[in-house]
Amino acid sequence: MNNPLKSLVGQTAIYGLPTIVGRLLNYFLVPLYTKKMAPSEYGVLSELYGLVAFFIVLLPLGMETAFFRYINQKDNKDEVFRNSFLTVLGFSLLFFIIVLLFNQSIASALGYAQHSEFIIALALVVTIDAITALPMAKLRAENKARRFSTIHFLAIVVNIGLNFIIIFALYDKANAMNAIFYILIANVLASAVKIVGTYKEFIALKWTYNKELAIEMLKYSFPLVIAGFAGMINETLDRVMMKPLLTGAGYLKKEALTQVGIYSACYKLAMIVTIFLQAYRYAAEPFFFSQAKNKDRNKIYIKVMNYFIAAVCLVFLGVTLNIDIFKHFIRNEAYWTGLGVVPILLIANVFLGIYINQSIWYKLSGQTRFGAFIAIGGAIVTIAINLIFIPIYGFWAAAWATLIVYGGQMIASYLLGQKYYPIKYNLRKFVLYFGAALLLFLLAYFIDLDPNEFSWRKFFFHNGLILLFVGLVWFIEKPQPAKTNVQ
Repeated sequence: MNNPLKSLVGQTAIYGLPTIVGRLLNYFLVPLYTKKMAPSEYGVLSELYGLVAFFIVLLPLGMETAFFRYINQKDNKDEVFRNSFLTVLGFSLLFFIIVLLFNQSIASALGYAQHSEFIIALALVVTIDAITALPMAKLRAENKARRFSTIHFLAIVVNIGLNFIIIFALYDKANAMNAIFYILIANVLASAVKIVGTYKEFIALKWTYNKELAIEMLKYSFPLVIAGFAGMINETLDRVMMKPLLTGAGYLKKEALTQVGIYSACYKLAMIVTIFLQAYRYAAEPFFFSQAKNKDRNKIYIKVMNYFIAAVCLVFLGVTLNIDIFKHFIRNEAYWTGLGVVPILLIANVFLGIYINQSIWYKLSGQTRFGAFIAIGGAIVTIAINLIFIPIYGFWAAAWATLIVYGGQMIASYLLGQKYYPIKYNLRKFVLYFGAALLLFLLAYFIDLDPNEFSWRKFFFHNGLILLFVGLVWFIEKPQPAKTNVQ
C-alpha cells in the first residue's frame, strides 16, 4: 500500500514546483523594481495588486473546494465540473461587464482618475484567473500533474519575461505610470496562457446546467467565499488602507505611498512562508479529501501537522537569521527602514499556515460557516487595529495587526475543531517546535555579533542555530526501529 504521507510530499513537490520557481523568479523582480522604482511608485503597484487579491478570491465563488468535495461524492463527475465551471464563468463575465461600464468612476474613487486603463487591465486579470480556476482544478483532481505544472510554469515565465523587458527597455523614470500599466498588461497576457493551456477542457464542455446541483454546491462554497474574502482583508487590506489613512493623518500622498512601498517590499521577504504554503495547498486539499474515508485519517492529519509546523518554523529561522543576506534582494536602502517588520510577518504567516492546515475540519464536516465566522472575526479585528493605529504607527501597526489576527484565528479554529470535528493534534510538539524556533531567534537577536552588517562568524553562528533546530526535529520525528522479540 502506498504511504499517504509520501504521496502528499510528492504531490506537493510536483504541484508546488512551478509555484516555488515562479515566486523565486518574482523575488528577482523585487530587486529590479526596488532599484528602478522609488518607494512611492512601488507603493502604487502594491496598492493595485492588493485590490486584485480580493477579486481573485471572490470570483471563483469557492467552487474549487466544492468541486474537490463533490467529485468524491457524486457518480457523474463531469456534471460536477460542468456546473462548477459554468457558474463561475457566468458570474465572472457579469463582473467584467460591470467594470467596463463603470471603470472611470472606479478609477476616480481609488485616486487614479487619469488612469482608468489600470482598472480595465486589473479586471481582465481577475476574470481570466477565475474562468481558468476550475479547468486547472480539474487537472489536479485527475492527477495530471505534468500538464498542470507546465501550464502554471509557462504563465509564470511569460509574466517574468515581459516584466524584465518592461523594466529594462520601457521604464522611464519621468513616466513611471506607463511602466505600471505595462506590468499589468504583462499579467493579463500571463493569465491568458492558462486559457490556451486548458483549451481542451473548454472544447469538451457540454452546455447543460443542473440548477439543483449548482445551488447545492453554492450553499457549500458560499461560506468559503466569505471566509476567503475576509481572509484577504487580513492579508492585503493594510496596503489598501494605508494610503487614505496616512493622508488623512497629515501625510502627503507621496509620503503615504512611500510607506506602502516600503512595507510591501519588506512583506515580500516574509512571503517565503507563503510560497511554501501555496505549494502545499495545491496538493493538500485534494489529499485531505481523498483520505476522508480512511479509518486512520486522523492519525495521518496529526502527523502531517507535526511535519508542517516543523517546516514553517524552519523557514522562519532561515529568513530571520539570514536577514543580512535576504535584505539585499531589496536593492534600494531607502526600503530597509522596514526590515524590522519581517520577523513579525513571518511569525504571522506561520500561524496562518497552521490555521489553513486546521481548516480541513470544517471542510470535511461540511460546516464551512465556521470558516466564514473565523475569517469575519479576523477581518473586523484587522480593520479596527489598522484604523486606530496606522495613522499613529504607520506600517508597524499593519504588521502587528497581521500577527494578532492570524494567531487568534489559529486558536479559534483549533477550539472549534475540537468541539465539532475532533482531531487530537499534538500540542506539545507545536509548543516545542515553535518555542524552540522563537528561542533560537531571540538568542541570535540578543547575541548580535556584528550589528548592522554581514560577517562570516555571524553567518556560521546563525546557521549553526538553524542546524540545531533541524537536529531537534530529526531526533523527535525520526522513525523508530521496529522491536523484535528474542526467543
